[in-house]
Amino acid sequence: DISLVCADINRPNGLCFSPDEQRMYIVESGTTPRRIHVFDLSDDGRQLRNGRLFMTADTEGTPDGFRCDVDGNLWAGWGMGEGHDGVRVFAPDATPLAHIHLPERCANVCFGGARRNRLFMAASHSLYALYVNTQGATAC
Repeated sequence: DISLVCADINRPNGLCFSPDEQRMYIVESGTTPRRIHVFDLSDDGRQLRNGRLFMTADTEGTPDGFRCDVDGNLWAGWGMGEGHDGVRVFAPDATPLAHIHLPERCANVCFGGARRNRLFMAASHSLYALYVNTQGATAC
C-alpha cells in the first residue's frame, strides 16, 4: 500500500538516504532559495521523524539530484548559471567541502564503476564522469 510519509515539503525533488539508511535527505524545489531537508527514519522505516533544515542554497543556486558517499557526504547536482553549475559536496553537518565546476547545470549524479569511485554527472546536454577519492554509498 502507498502511504503518505511527508506532506510539508513544497515540490520535493531529489531524494537520498545516508549510508546507514537512518536519514533521508529531500530537496525542496518549490521555495526560493531552495532548501535541503533531512529526516530521521523510524525503526521500521515507515515514518520520517525529526525533520530539520540541512542547508539553504544561495539565491542563485539550485540543488537537484544527489547521492551520499560512504562517509555520509552529500554530492549534489547544482545549477542556475555560470559559477554555480556543477556538483557541490557537503559534509554530514552541511559544511561545504567542494565544488566541481561544469560548463552546464548538473541535474543528477551517481557513483559507478567496479569500486563505486567514479562520479557520473548528468548535465543539461552532456554526461560527465570523474574518478574521486571516495566511494558511493550503496543506499540510493
